[in-house]
Amino acid sequence: MGGDRQDYYGKHGTPQKYDPTFKGPIYNRGCTDVICCVLLLLAIVGYVAVGIIAWTHGDPRKVIYPTDSRGEFCGQKGTKNANKPFLFYFNIVKCASPLVLLEFQCPTPQICVEKCPDRYLTFLSARNSRDFEYYKQFCVPGFQNNKGVAEVLRDGDCPAVLTPSKPLARRCFPAIHAHKGVLMVGNETTYEDGHGSRKNITELVEGAKKANVVLEARQLAMRIFEDYTVSWYWIVIGLVIAMVLSLLFIILLRFLAGIMVWVMIVMVILVLGYGIFHCYMEYARLRGEAGSDVSLVDLGFQTDLRVYLHLRQTWMAFMIILSIVEVVIILLLIFLRKRILIAIALIKEASRAVGYVMCSLLYPLVTFFLLCLCIAYWASTAVFLSTSNEAVYKILDDATCSLAGKTCNPETFPSSNESRLCPNAHCQFAFYGGESGYHRALLGLQIFNAFMFFWLANFVLALGQVTLAGAFASYYWAMRKPDDLPAFPLFSAFGRALRYHTGSLAFGALILAIVQIIRVMLEYLDQRLKAAENKFAKFLMTCLKCCFWCLEKFIKFLNRNAYIMIAIYGTNFCTSARNAFFLLMRNIIRVAVLDKVTDFLFLLGKLLIVGSVGILAFFFFTHRIRIVQDTAPPLNYYWVPILTVIVGSYLIAHGFFSVYGMCVDTLFLCFCEDLERNDGSQERPYFMSPELRDILLKGSAEEGKQEEVEE
Repeated sequence: MGGDRQDYYGKHGTPQKYDPTFKGPIYNRGCTDVICCVLLLLAIVGYVAVGIIAWTHGDPRKVIYPTDSRGEFCGQKGTKNANKPFLFYFNIVKCASPLVLLEFQCPTPQICVEKCPDRYLTFLSARNSRDFEYYKQFCVPGFQNNKGVAEVLRDGDCPAVLTPSKPLARRCFPAIHAHKGVLMVGNETTYEDGHGSRKNITELVEGAKKANVVLEARQLAMRIFEDYTVSWYWIVIGLVIAMVLSLLFIILLRFLAGIMVWVMIVMVILVLGYGIFHCYMEYARLRGEAGSDVSLVDLGFQTDLRVYLHLRQTWMAFMIILSIVEVVIILLLIFLRKRILIAIALIKEASRAVGYVMCSLLYPLVTFFLLCLCIAYWASTAVFLSTSNEAVYKILDDATCSLAGKTCNPETFPSSNESRLCPNAHCQFAFYGGESGYHRALLGLQIFNAFMFFWLANFVLALGQVTLAGAFASYYWAMRKPDDLPAFPLFSAFGRALRYHTGSLAFGALILAIVQIIRVMLEYLDQRLKAAENKFAKFLMTCLKCCFWCLEKFIKFLNRNAYIMIAIYGTNFCTSARNAFFLLMRNIIRVAVLDKVTDFLFLLGKLLIVGSVGILAFFFFTHRIRIVQDTAPPLNYYWVPILTVIVGSYLIAHGFFSVYGMCVDTLFLCFCEDLERNDGSQERPYFMSPELRDILLKGSAEEGKQEEVEE
């Protein structure tokens, strides 16, 4: 056994030796990873430069207000389009592309119109009829009917077909609706125009089906936005309730840790049990109702999610999912009952540490504020970069012309030298982009923008972890608690992190940011390759995405423990990561027993808060209860505020529990170090509290005996 243990330690580093001068976080430390600190500062300077360039060239009004193919805003006062507030697309089918979301432009000619078309017409049928004056207003400005039909359509002077449309966000979209299970455009009575164009209608509807995803998404977004405008007040109230519950839970955990943990476990089981009961009651209530037995597969996807709540199969699925979660939690509690007692002792010690460093509960607000700044800068820069594109026109000619493909200006092209050299050529809209070096670099700038967002966001999170770890480590390594605890431990740890370890934090954040940007690029490639029917490529892409997901999780785990070692010893990132990893490997059984069980208990606490607030939001927004005399506002989708409250409640609860989680992880690593440095004698006493020592050492002894029996 002795040889095996020595060999084990040889593989996983050397245990820490007794040092009588070690009293916790080292104050006499130097700067670490200076090169990475310099790189971060240079990257921030470059990021600011990119933002300035983007703000100079971009125009966010292109996102809010529609612009035609010439880059002129529709309905803007003081322009020739002042009385034309709506944007009309020549071929709406070309808008059904994910790339539209990146460039905020649709690759088809667009003009500003006074009103959207209200009838079905083709250019061929309207050309020689009294409807041509009506049709002409949807052609390019200044169009003269002196060309053949093929030339007009080839040059993009007029759309091939008009369809009944409705304005949405000041843009004209086909009025698509279902009639007897068939997707139709406009009213059925407007389909015949007397020129035998029924075939064109079929083709148009087929094209509209392709664009329907984008149209449905836009309509869904508008309805969701309307729900937010009338329910934001109650959403804020729900989030405030979640914050109060989280704070109350943390305060009670400080004084009644053991009782609160068991109350939390029982309450989670009861909340899940009520959810199962409610699903069963809804399932039973729908028995016999017309249409309730339709399967989810037959119904398909519906933008109005309330439809699914009228199906028995939906409530059956909810009931099965909740039952599985309930059974899994109960089984885990049964098999982990002894380990839970040990984890409760660690949580009690964490509660005492948080109690002596109460301002640590407010630090997540600092992290939240800094993350909001990162998100705001990234989002604004992305919008300005995306709206930097310009309409590019190129010379097109069916005959042989040496100038074909060159850029041109549609306003000056008829009188230009290019027009005389190529008399059959036309200056036609090609795409949105640009021919300058700046426009060619837009994709690279967007990638750099995303990369810097990941780097800075991870740096902010790392700063918070090092700050909290330094404060809680000061508590653990105080021999007489709280008398030996330094004044303002949180502010001291924050100052040490910024003064000495900005480079180490930047190093860890950089590694994580590289992995995350690779994952984003893999997702982008996956979207581009979805149309390909190459099974090997799909398999390879899935494997790569899975591998990088696992790599990201591992790096986050390693970084978190490395930051704790940085906060304690002040070593550089690589040394801290190596020491933390070897320390965990030397205590792998304790990691499985304590660390993960406490994570499980904290997860139950989050579920309790989220479940309680979610149930309250469900009853309120479905008009089953009232708060005082007020009732929920009428909504298109009541699941919008409910999901918002649930997600927001989880983030709030996670913010409060993250402090406890960081405290537990820090105390756990300090505990493992304490066991290696000291032996509990008068000459080498443990720094851990007597209560923590009795339970943890007892649990460790039981685990050691079990390991010896297995061997």
